[in-house]
Amino acid sequence: MENKLVVYNTLSRKKEVFEPLHAPFVGMYVCGPTVYGDAHLGHARPAITFDLVFRYLQHLGYKVRYVRNITDVGHLEHDADEGEDKIAKKARLEKLEPMEVAQYYTDRYHVAMDALNVKRPSIEPRASGHIIEQIEVVEKLLEAGYAYESNGSVYFDVRKYNDATGKYGCLSGRVIDELLSTTRELDGQSEKHNTADFALWKNASPEHIMRWNSPWGVGFPGWHTECTAMGTKYLGETFDIHGGGMDLLFPHHESEIAQQTGITGHGPCKYWMHNNMITINGQKMGKSLGNFITLGEFFDGSHQMLEKAYSPMTIRFFILQAHYRSTVDFSNEALQAAEKGFNRLMQAYKTLQKLQPSKTSSVNVNEYRQRCYDAMNDDLNSPILIAHLFDITKVINSVNDKKETLTQADIDELKSIFDTFVFEILGLKDEQSGDNTALLDGLISMILEVRQQAKSQKDWDTSDRIRDDLQKLGVSIKDGKEGATWSIE
Repeated sequence: MENKLVVYNTLSRKKEVFEPLHAPFVGMYVCGPTVYGDAHLGHARPAITFDLVFRYLQHLGYKVRYVRNITDVGHLEHDADEGEDKIAKKARLEKLEPMEVAQYYTDRYHVAMDALNVKRPSIEPRASGHIIEQIEVVEKLLEAGYAYESNGSVYFDVRKYNDATGKYGCLSGRVIDELLSTTRELDGQSEKHNTADFALWKNASPEHIMRWNSPWGVGFPGWHTECTAMGTKYLGETFDIHGGGMDLLFPHHESEIAQQTGITGHGPCKYWMHNNMITINGQKMGKSLGNFITLGEFFDGSHQMLEKAYSPMTIRFFILQAHYRSTVDFSNEALQAAEKGFNRLMQAYKTLQKLQPSKTSSVNVNEYRQRCYDAMNDDLNSPILIAHLFDITKVINSVNDKKETLTQADIDELKSIFDTFVFEILGLKDEQSGDNTALLDGLISMILEVRQQAKSQKDWDTSDRIRDDLQKLGVSIKDGKEGATWSIE
């Protein structure tokens, strides 16, 4: 079976056949969270998107080194070069040590990601643990002539870099002349040669908590410097995939390309991949905008915008229902639809385990596996994959209703497809599996026996009330010739 993966490369703005630099090894770097608050739905999207990439590459047989960083220093307010460090500000307000804040929210991020069944990366480096490497990046850029020192800070010279390479803006499509002509009055702006220049190292003011010694004085690294240093350390000067949210495309990823090109003459990776945003009423979800809902609030339903609690797998399915390059707008209606869709898949899998084989099949199941692969190979098109899985669900339900037949071999094939694509690749899991499954089956079976007794005594009021009450709880009852069956909607 031929499975040529094609991915959309943000740099070339087209789909390209995925061909690793050093197959079967694949290096992938993804920008992780800045840990100064609880993870929200916007953080879940890149985590799930690149978990899908990670899982699929592993499924195809690649040996993947997946690096996802933790930003615990240097990320200033409004993603700017001036202002207070986001973690230091949180520490000051809470009267805590900055690393205490970083550790607390890193731990909580891991708990949320584990709930979403996101695999841990191969390496999870912290920016604060790689100060030496970041200083080395700055020194190399100074030696190359693409950086300059100013009042104890070091800035990247965007104009000089672009004059030499013509590459600034190659990822984002920004026009350098427009960036350089932009004027802003900000604290520290006079330190820069041009407004577009960005900080590689910042001089720390006396009140700045997070600070380290450097050749230019006491300070802290620039946000963009971190990923260049850590990506190079663990994946080399050129690796296969660099991923992150679309909101990082500029200035963060554009700056990474400039830094790496300034040092080595080429960008950091072969393929740039970006997931699109989660929106609320058409506006990006984010901490800075104050319109976010944390994952914990989704799981317990405590946020005022939520009509109910939504399980981790509902959230994962909700995100996977859209292609990673398309926007996803939050609504309770969309989440409830995702919940029904996810439960439908899980119920189909349970039904599949109970199907009785026939001598012949009335349905040709031979093409379903390839269709699923075709969807994934087309830039990881998870919504098309899910559509094919729903087609299989219809077949399963038709066989269960005695409208179609399948041989044992065909039933086994459908089981294998579900195991591969639903659980291994999409990373979904049955939230009702485990010790409670037998209990749930027993309780509902007992209730249905009571209902059957009521029906045999022509007590239609009791029978209907049991059915309606179960329906309110999300349990659908279907009466058939061989008795009633149930499923969770």
